[in-house]
Amino acid sequence: MAGLSQVVACGGGESPNPTTPSPPSAARITISATGTVTPNEIVIAPGTRLLFVNDHGQPHHMASDPHPDHTDCPEINQVGHLVPGASRETGNMVTVRTCGFHDHINPNNGGLRGRIIIR
Repeated sequence: MAGLSQVVACGGGESPNPTTPSPPSAARITISATGTVTPNEIVIAPGTRLLFVNDHGQPHHMASDPHPDHTDCPEINQVGHLVPGASRETGNMVTVRTCGFHDHINPNNGGLRGRIIIR
């Protein structure tokens, strides 16, 4: 019985160092107070989620390219409408590729466009 408790204790000691990817909030794109995305290009590992944060005083609707279809990377479309101060995650970005994104409300604003590189 002592051997069993040692195994359980040993197994329990591994949980602070999980082998899963970084938490979703580790990768983030912020819409700054000036109304631009930062960073406008980010490289992430497959399986990562991105947190979009709206620090701007106006609402934004973040979506995948191309506009208006939003079909390249549907995981980005889960962000959707963000009121000022709101944040929301993408789905898991599992396919190795490059994903463009934009603000559906203002699709021609270059300051609200960017790329997510999954590799």
